[in-house]
Amino acid sequence: MPTAPMSGRRAQAARNDELILKAARDVFVADPGAPIAAVAERAGVGISALYRRYGSKEDMLRKLCADGLEAYNAIAEAAVASDRDPWGTFAEFFRGVVVADTHALTISLAGAFAPTPELYALAMRSDELVNAIVDRAHEAGVLRTDVYATDLGMLFEQLSSVRRGGDARTEELRSRYVALVLSSLRTPPQHEPLPGPAPQPGEFKDRWTKKT
Repeated sequence: MPTAPMSGRRAQAARNDELILKAARDVFVADPGAPIAAVAERAGVGISALYRRYGSKEDMLRKLCADGLEAYNAIAEAAVASDRDPWGTFAEFFRGVVVADTHALTISLAGAFAPTPELYALAMRSDELVNAIVDRAHEAGVLRTDVYATDLGMLFEQLSSVRRGGDARTEELRSRYVALVLSSLRTPPQHEPLPGPAPQPGEFKDRWTKKT
């Protein structure tokens, strides 16, 4: 059945919520200690709009993490249901998670709030799905046997920390290192040329520029 269109007020509330969550992700990934007022300023909405939707900063952080886990699980579920070859499925899952950048939230927000039972349930589902993907790759003999599902989380966090220049350059560099990591995980090894140019010396200097 087609979904009935939302009223003007409900549609505006949905747009505001989308703006707020995107702003919150940007703000708190950059600075987990930022005040909630910084989210309102970035989203271009009044502080009251935030508090009508979220009772506290912790509530907002829980929502961000829940959304991140749901996105991660959706990518994993697609991989589990895929009829591609085991290595193609594994590689597609790995690339999809890096592109979604779900682990930027893990790096920034871990320990910043008390998880709920719902978040624990989402995390348990993540474990089940990723173990299924890894087991399938192991059984097919295409993934190193000394690599475990728990290793992937650490790799995703490392790749999420790659940020240089703007979005386009960050995406280019992450694609390069995803290819390098996948090459090291595959068995038997099948090295291919790495995509994109390596970092240039000047791309490291801007880290030392004082932020104003």
